Amino acid sequence: MKAEIVSETKSHGGRQLVVRHASKACSCDMSFSIFLPPQAERGSALPVVWYLSGLTCTQANVTEKGEYRAACAELGLIFIAPDTSPRGDHIADVEAYDFGKGAGFYVDATVEPWSHNYRMWTYVTEELPALVAAEFPVDMGRQGITCHSMGGHGAIRVALKFPERFRSISAFAPIVAPSEVGWGQKALAGYLGADERSWRRHDCVALIEDGARVKDILVDVGTADQFLETELRPELLERACRDSGIALTLRRQQGYDHSYYFISTFMADHMRWHSERLS
Repeated sequence: MKAEIVSETKSHGGRQLVVRHASKACSCDMSFSIFLPPQAERGSALPVVWYLSGLTCTQANVTEKGEYRAACAELGLIFIAPDTSPRGDHIADVEAYDFGKGAGFYVDATVEPWSHNYRMWTYVTEELPALVAAEFPVDMGRQGITCHSMGGHGAIRVALKFPERFRSISAFAPIVAPSEVGWGQKALAGYLGADERSWRRHDCVALIEDGARVKDILVDVGTADQFLETELRPELLERACRDSGIALTLRRQQGYDHSYYFISTFMADHMRWHSERLS
């Protein structure tokens, strides 16, 4: 799993890299971006914040629009953004923005033809962390995770599965109950099959109802988000956290939508949230 640096740019005293490697999990080349703040030059391992992106995105969206580098340089945080799905001409796809390429939903597909390449759960929880730990100055004992939209389904679920691994969790406009909404139902049925019982372990709200626990979560949603009532349903996470004793900070940001204008506005807040918990 040798990492190949595709591009390198200096920013805020640090290094913004795009890295490509051959993925065994996804049976194709995969790319991710990693920002190494100036503190990385001193040789000591630094805390890391993982970012899981939303529908249609690659790692480029947050890398170019997320405005995280100034805060990460100030706080000494490494920031890593993987792609959302396998890529390549040989990868199965359909003509839909919410399924197939750009819409991996961070699950290991069990239904053909998706099961050969769409193994994003294994990729983001096993393969990519192992590569990063071997190649970059990351303190794997101090990990946080954040996300947007479809990535919210992935990141919160990852943190609930591995609470000992992640000290901090935050989300921008996350899908919190995919088995209850259209985007999630389409993806879970397509990748995992029609048996809804198999969907439950991929649903953040259901996992909390079934006993999964983390200490606290920060979530921002925009009140002008066009997907708020139909696909995101933050009130379901709010109820599950209240009933389970998880400290949820849910901020409804007046007038903001689902875009990176919203994400970039509050990104520094989220980086400080993570830094406080990873210090």
